[in-house]
Amino acid sequence: MLLNEIENHIEKLAERKAKEFQKYHNNMDIINKRENKRVVDPKPKEIKTPEEWSINKKFNPFYVLKNKKKIASSIFKKMISGTYVPHNPYEKKIKKKNSEKTRSVFIYEIPDEAVSNYLYSRLLSKNKHRFSSFSYAYRSDRNVHYAIQDIALDIKMNPRLFVAEFDFRDFFGSINHEYLIKQFNKNGFLISDFESELIKKFLNCFTKGIDQGTSISLFLANMACWSLDKKLEIEGLRFARYADDTVIWAGSYQKICRAYEIIQEFSVETGVEINFDKSHGISLLTKRDMPNEFPNYKNYIDFLGYSLSGDNISIKEESVIKIKKHISYLLYTNLIQPINTSPLRSVEIPSNDMDKDFLTAIMQVRRYLYGNLNENMLRNYLNGSYKRLDFKGIMSFYPLLDDEKQMIELDRWLLSTTLNILRKRKNILLQLGYDRSDQFPFNLNESNLLRICKQKRIYNKKGLFEIPSFKRIYKAVQESVVTKGIEETMHPKSNKYNY
Repeated sequence: MLLNEIENHIEKLAERKAKEFQKYHNNMDIINKRENKRVVDPKPKEIKTPEEWSINKKFNPFYVLKNKKKIASSIFKKMISGTYVPHNPYEKKIKKKNSEKTRSVFIYEIPDEAVSNYLYSRLLSKNKHRFSSFSYAYRSDRNVHYAIQDIALDIKMNPRLFVAEFDFRDFFGSINHEYLIKQFNKNGFLISDFESELIKKFLNCFTKGIDQGTSISLFLANMACWSLDKKLEIEGLRFARYADDTVIWAGSYQKICRAYEIIQEFSVETGVEINFDKSHGISLLTKRDMPNEFPNYKNYIDFLGYSLSGDNISIKEESVIKIKKHISYLLYTNLIQPINTSPLRSVEIPSNDMDKDFLTAIMQVRRYLYGNLNENMLRNYLNGSYKRLDFKGIMSFYPLLDDEKQMIELDRWLLSTTLNILRKRKNILLQLGYDRSDQFPFNLNESNLLRICKQKRIYNKKGLFEIPSFKRIYKAVQESVVTKGIEETMHPKSNKYNY
């Protein structure tokens, strides 16, 4: 029954948003307690509620949960009578990465977003078979890692390929509404009059484009690209498209040039401009050290957080930098920040071969890489003692890696960074009058850090101080992919992760 479906979508969405806010609230409380122990004159705890909550109560998940039946009943009556119209979404300005510029994120009231979710699930369930098998975004039968696997296999099988990489400028915000509406009755899509009218009402919130803040836009984005996908297929071109991120490849330069013509035609039809500033255009992709005659060539391509070459599937450099930056932050906030103030406040000075802040830092790095797993779990899984593990750490966002050399280099970086932080911590403690040069962990060096940390006992347990390993978690994830498959191994939020 429609009323029950609407109420279920409202409840599910509001519960998710309420849990997200509660998690944020708990994290802020933990951070505040930690700062009060470590920092002189810490900032007072400030729990910020989303700015849109002050605009209308229906942005607030706690209010919506309390009144879900009444809200669902009201929407149901309006939908049946044909008078339902979503409220204009709230526009929130978000700073762009590494820039002072902002981008707009549009947030719908929870009941309207729930209607969008309901409409999206209905349309996808009866139309997903219409989409190209090379379209991987916003689908229950495809995901980001399937795209990576398909591209990587073709690149490894062909030592020379021509690749086309084009970026659209503001893809979601530029799609022409007239073009979109024409697609409703074309290409075999099953869209009822009732669904068509609901879609148009969401589109009417904007003069052009579709909003990324509502799930119906995800279906519309794939539908808008149907003709693009079809033309590429007819030309015999291989491609992978994840929303507006598209890479196209072919063994023939003539064919790859046709890909550009198709992209250009699509740009004119939909009103979506090609962003030539960010587009790499057409390149020859070859294995490293292979001679080539093409002026624009490369040895790898970056796609959705991965770097793909004829030799390996690796984490792309930009993502590696983000991972290193976060680990460095965890080490700094635990080992340097607490003692880098004067006077010291509620700091437990390391003594008797024990540094609790070092233990906290190592455990936080481990949780970042492994999720809720520990070293014994990984070893037991790799030797066959454990049959199943759930991967939730950062490395579970990269289940298709096969670049062991990169993992070894990251382990070396982690070892070096840990030693440098410990040396800096030792020097600061010495300046404060605490010489701990002959105590653990300040007496460690590159040759014994891994061994002694692994053997060190605390609370009658061994291994809590063990330095986490990119290679170890990589091996475990690889084993899981082979035995359970990609979907059972990858992080459940892989398709939402900001690669």
